[in-house]
Amino acid sequence: MKGDYQELVDEISALLGAPATLENRDFALIAFGAHDSDDDSAMDPVRTRSILTRRSTPAVRSWFEGFGIARATGPVRIPPAPEAGVHRGRICLPVRHRGVVLGYVWLLDAEPGPGVEQLSAAMEVAARIGALLADEVQAGADLTREFRAVLTAERGWQRDMAVAALRTALGERAEALHAVVCVAPWPSADPAEAPSVRSVPGATALCTVPWGARGTSPAPGAMAGGQCIALLMRLRSPDILAPALTAASGLLGKISNEGAGAAAGVADARRGLGELDAAWREASAAARAALAEPRLGPVATWASIGPYRLLTALPSEAVHDPVVGPLLEPSHRELARTAEVFLDCAGQAGRTAAELGIHRQTLYYRLSRVEQLTGLDLDDGEDRLLLHMALKASRL
Repeated sequence: MKGDYQELVDEISALLGAPATLENRDFALIAFGAHDSDDDSAMDPVRTRSILTRRSTPAVRSWFEGFGIARATGPVRIPPAPEAGVHRGRICLPVRHRGVVLGYVWLLDAEPGPGVEQLSAAMEVAARIGALLADEVQAGADLTREFRAVLTAERGWQRDMAVAALRTALGERAEALHAVVCVAPWPSADPAEAPSVRSVPGATALCTVPWGARGTSPAPGAMAGGQCIALLMRLRSPDILAPALTAASGLLGKISNEGAGAAAGVADARRGLGELDAAWREASAAARAALAEPRLGPVATWASIGPYRLLTALPSEAVHDPVVGPLLEPSHRELARTAEVFLDCAGQAGRTAAELGIHRQTLYYRLSRVEQLTGLDLDDGEDRLLLHMALKASRL
């Protein structure tokens, strides 16, 4: 498919005598023509960044869209704007299929520029690109549906059928090495507002899943019925999760306020789809842990969340042990923090007092109050374990 796009972009470059680039409607680079000019001004910062990073910034996207390219049915000429990093004017050829814009072909404008007949021929090639993109969009929609079905199906024959359908949709890619990513909570329940799989470099499949569906739990403070993003990322090595971590950070960046109030989790690497269910549990558990414990995030891997690997596996009713209830009341928040820091410090009074910035006698007094409220003995290992688990789990 990429070869087809490249051939069509090269055809437009030959027709118009200028190097062309093709981007999808999210301004992610798909293909670009060779640039052999000695004129450095031809490669302005916007064009250079688009080719090197394979996408344009939101500010650049907004600036170009201000010229009506999303509504245009023919070529649009855009003047230079050095203050925006656009040192050369552009010609934009909207790529449409059945009236829907699916991408843009960009060319640097120059005097005298291409004539009407040349531009008309180039638009015919753009229409062929549009047909290819439409086929890919449909295939992506099918893949999104199958991926979501796997993540939400009940165990047993329903899940087996969903995995089989996803394997068919992926073809040879089904047996590739991959990692599953969970980004939660996602701010919109509208699937149309979810990023496209093409906008995430290295992604195989992407879908939205209800946050609270099978294998996930609602984020602390999140509204019921919220959404999360599930992502299937290709990897080259089981020991290098960098592509998945980068994709997770990028998705968090799409949320307003730089991802505030959201987090992402990345599962261990796996080959094939046989353990996709387990991978999704790992990814969503890591996201929950990062939401509960900010020091773990904003992007946490399953391998990095320590005791939360066990705590996130507990049913929701099990994490609220009644013995800790009194300690979790708002009026005892400082006592709860003292107890958790004390247990984090392996019961070492000196380390705990230093961490909290209090005198040892103050620490001893607070710990005695914790024992009174909970009925637990902090000299007993099992009581300590129960209290430590309950305090950690209370944030999930």
